[in-house]
Amino acid sequence: MKIALFSDIHANLPALEAFFKDVDQRKPDAIYCLGDFVGYNIWPNEVINEIRKRGIPAIAGNYDFGIGRTSDDCGCAYKTDTEKANGSVSISYTNQVVTEDERKYLRTLPAHIKVEFQLNNDKLNLLLVHGSPRKINEYLFEDREEKSMMRIMVDADADIMCFGHTHKPYHRILPSVPDENPHYRHAINIGSVGKPKDGDPRGGYVMLHINDNSSIHDKDSIQVEFIRFEYDVEKAAKAVEDSPLPDAYAESLRTGI
Repeated sequence: MKIALFSDIHANLPALEAFFKDVDQRKPDAIYCLGDFVGYNIWPNEVINEIRKRGIPAIAGNYDFGIGRTSDDCGCAYKTDTEKANGSVSISYTNQVVTEDERKYLRTLPAHIKVEFQLNNDKLNLLLVHGSPRKINEYLFEDREEKSMMRIMVDADADIMCFGHTHKPYHRILPSVPDENPHYRHAINIGSVGKPKDGDPRGGYVMLHINDNSSIHDKDSIQVEFIRFEYDVEKAAKAVEDSPLPDAYAESLRTGI
């Protein structure tokens, strides 16, 4: 089974359209969106409706949660006064342009999606979250201490946990405590379709491969494919510059930082 997972579009319609073109060619068996439809660009309503019309199961990101409630707080961890000021402009602009039906949709998005597989007499739980199971805006970076990441996944009963929010893709296999019946867990950040922050401006998403031999006891039986795709970055950046949004967001799109 091929499961496409994407996240953090952030109102970037050119990136979303390019993503759909790419993923449609790969013919996944299922597709899920892990949130943050809106913020930082000019097409929040269009992004919401492109995903809705395809009937894609989705969860709320922290930005979606804020905009769904007409809040002036997106739950973002801005580090500098400049970032905070730019963020205030972004959420104010997004609140102004998002229409009521789209806001209602964001408000009703679930926090998590859990998919349970029954394979090889084993239960295999796939958990989809935006930030973490504990908090919608918790950042799970790749350097998170192993014990901490393991505790989060065990508490959530997750064998495979997929998430976004940091916009930096990675796959960590958490080793089992040595015993006669090993149990491996997979922590997967799926990256960002519309606002990458790993130095690569191309959009990114994950194709998760689960087959009839996949097992919690075999760390190599679950395959994670990181996919990057080209899109019209300049169109998205120019849209920012031609709007009330800060020009810094245009530069971020061009550099992938």
